[in-house]
Amino acid sequence: MPTSQARVHTAEASRYLQQLCRHWSHKFPVESTPQHGKVPFGEDRVCTFEAEPDALVMRIATPDPVGLTRLENVVADHLARFAFRESLGDITWSRAA
Repeated sequence: MPTSQARVHTAEASRYLQQLCRHWSHKFPVESTPQHGKVPFGEDRVCTFEAEPDALVMRIATPDPVGLTRLENVVADHLARFAFRESLGDITWSRAA
């Protein structure tokens, strides 16, 4: 299954992880702690979050490459909105098969 990962440097990783999970918990059965989050966007589409002391690591998995690009954009856009007080720079995703 195609996967993608982005590492965003921030001291507020746990806060953003919790905001993203809380936001999507209204639509999806989200699992989250201050250090780990999992958002199942569908039966075969999932995004996980890991809060590290200096970064938020986001991983997406979906069988559809087009859907992977779309989900990368959705997650990055939401993170940028929640982090409006902080300049996170460009969010760069790395792909793996």
